[in-house]
Amino acid sequence: MRWRTILLQYCILLVTCLLTALQAVPIDIDKTKVQNTHPVESAKIGPPDTGLYYDEYLKQVIEVLETDQHFREKLQKADVEEIKSGRLSKELDLVSHHVRTKLDELKRQEVGRLRMLIKAKLDSFQDKGMDHQSLLKQFDHLNHLNPDKFESTDLDMLIKAATSDLEDYDKTRHEEFKKYEMMKEHERREYLKTLNEEKRKEEESKFEEMKKKHENHPKVNHPGSKDQLKEVWEETDGLDPDDFDPKTFFKLHDVNSDGFLDEQELEALFTKELEKVYDPKNEEDDMVEMEEERLRMREHVMNEVDTNKDRLVTLEEFLKATEKKEFLEPDSWEMGSPSVAQAGAQWHDHSSLQP
Repeated sequence: MRWRTILLQYCILLVTCLLTALQAVPIDIDKTKVQNTHPVESAKIGPPDTGLYYDEYLKQVIEVLETDQHFREKLQKADVEEIKSGRLSKELDLVSHHVRTKLDELKRQEVGRLRMLIKAKLDSFQDKGMDHQSLLKQFDHLNHLNPDKFESTDLDMLIKAATSDLEDYDKTRHEEFKKYEMMKEHERREYLKTLNEEKRKEEESKFEEMKKKHENHPKVNHPGSKDQLKEVWEETDGLDPDDFDPKTFFKLHDVNSDGFLDEQELEALFTKELEKVYDPKNEEDDMVEMEEERLRMREHVMNEVDTNKDRLVTLEEFLKATEKKEFLEPDSWEMGSPSVAQAGAQWHDHSSLQP
């Protein structure tokens, strides 16, 4: 369904990261769960975990709503603004009694889970005097004042919470990556301090040699260019490059056949380019940096192709992009996210303040 795609499109099985923790009350609950960082081939894409702490509840609500024919039809016709604004939530009043009953049960289970979570946190601090009901206010994905009934307010809150949390996903991932790079550089320099001068020079020499070796790689095609897509067409799809057809390419890589290329489907297209630089079998190649580069490639293509900025690429948008000069004659693409350089600069700024 389109709503499922819109709400879940931001989530990718890539870099381990945490989104901002809730700060309204003194209960430390992360908005995401840790995720693994594995390259995703297009043929292996499955329903992703959003990483949100209410991920299972979100998915279950969507699945139940999709069983109602009326609501399903409304979802198919709804645009992004209707979903985000909450207008679509009003349609909940028209779903069948059977669906409402299931939604009520899901909400009761979710409220019960949150109460258990709060109790466990309070018990760990041995604080028995706090009011569990008031602490439920920190969870903004449901209406805690009516714990037994799933109403249009609940659907509106769930959509807005998920949209808000997930829209900052890329920004958070970039920030987490910069912190990762800073820590990696810090640990390397701390290690060098433990060595004598001879060993330290030897390690520095190895480090510079590794950097040069990493920079010596085959040409990386500009993400989203004709050359890049033709390479996928030939090497991944096993088709004759002379028969390259953008419309056929789009349909081949619209893995879930929903009529869009979402962010996860786009990122899968860059695996061949990334493998020119990063080898998962080589311990010297940092897979976290590879996934940051994949994210950078996807953001670039989205900025160029996604004209209505709904974070989905339609066939029409895709075909229009293939008519541009940038598609046929792109600028060169430099590997190495700016985040890496920024992280290094920040590390130097931070270290210069140390006594």
